[in-house]
Amino acid sequence: MGRRTPLYDLHLRLKARMVDFGGWDMPVHYGSQIDEHHAVRRSAGIFDVSHMGVVDLEGERVRAFLAHLVANDVGKLKVPGKALYTCLLNDAGGVLDDLIVYYLSERFFRVVVNAGRRDADLAWIRAQAKAFGVAVVERTDLAMVAVQGPAARGLVESLLPPTPDDPGAREAVMALSPFNGRAIGPWFVARTGYTGEDGFEIVLPVAMAEPLWVALNARGVSSCGLGARDTLRLEAGMNLYGNDMDETTNPLESGLAWTIAFEPASRDFVGRAALEAIRARGGLRRLVGLVLEERGVLRSHQKVVVPGVGEGEVTSGTFSPTLEKSIALARVPAGTGERVQVDIRGRLLAARVVKPPFVRHGQVLVS
Repeated sequence: MGRRTPLYDLHLRLKARMVDFGGWDMPVHYGSQIDEHHAVRRSAGIFDVSHMGVVDLEGERVRAFLAHLVANDVGKLKVPGKALYTCLLNDAGGVLDDLIVYYLSERFFRVVVNAGRRDADLAWIRAQAKAFGVAVVERTDLAMVAVQGPAARGLVESLLPPTPDDPGAREAVMALSPFNGRAIGPWFVARTGYTGEDGFEIVLPVAMAEPLWVALNARGVSSCGLGARDTLRLEAGMNLYGNDMDETTNPLESGLAWTIAFEPASRDFVGRAALEAIRARGGLRRLVGLVLEERGVLRSHQKVVVPGVGEGEVTSGTFSPTLEKSIALARVPAGTGERVQVDIRGRLLAARVVKPPFVRHGQVLVS
């Protein structure tokens, strides 16, 4: 038996098919993964993401600590509620995790880490925090749900908790720009997600999670599992830890160079020296998108053949319900052009190299 989120019993009542995911018992779908995928692209769906780790960091030197800990620059965070996507690296520049950092005050930041890395991340963060006197608190008292899709934010609006002492809170939440969050009563609502659609991720007390889910179902929001979450994020060109990057790969070869802040040059973050050496050597592999041009399904670990250049590997692959084609992310050699071949069960099938994302906000971005 794996670990269970506060919504486990609700998933069973909703007839979810449960699977192990990173040591957690999670719903993969509630009947039709394809229907759930389309619900998010066309209207709205709700996901249980309580297996993700919510970690609060507090202390006088918390900003200095995060400037050392993560590869992106928390100096960019100046407005309370602003979020930053970044990688957590080891000394060799390998990716320990990708995570989101929220700036709440000069003494208080919040990070959200991946489920499969939750325990390892906590141990790493706590070890690094000691020198800075920063308190590291895992918020096991909180649940987290994601409500995603073009109709999501409007459907959430009527269910926001009342705030008589903060009369402008509701309007402020609905006015949030992407990658910003705000407290409203006991909730923390952020305009973030992992689907390529608009919506909210909501951190709230455990006891409030099920009533919110049920109320959204009653308003037509589809319950969605890990299956749809994976096809949605891949269409959106979003990396999955353990597939598209891990401790053996670095951000520069994982399509995540944009998350590395080498300026200011004086900021000595964990992994910086290794990344600078890797960048100086050049010849880096690239993470690219693939669209299969023949019948077949792209899957992780399939070999990518680049004639005259070398070989690469599919890191994530699936059949795209929106494109009705097979798509993938793949790590390929430097010098890879517009056409490759993928070894699918001993057959070399033609694939086209594209720049992700494949789909964002319901719009197909590749032909």
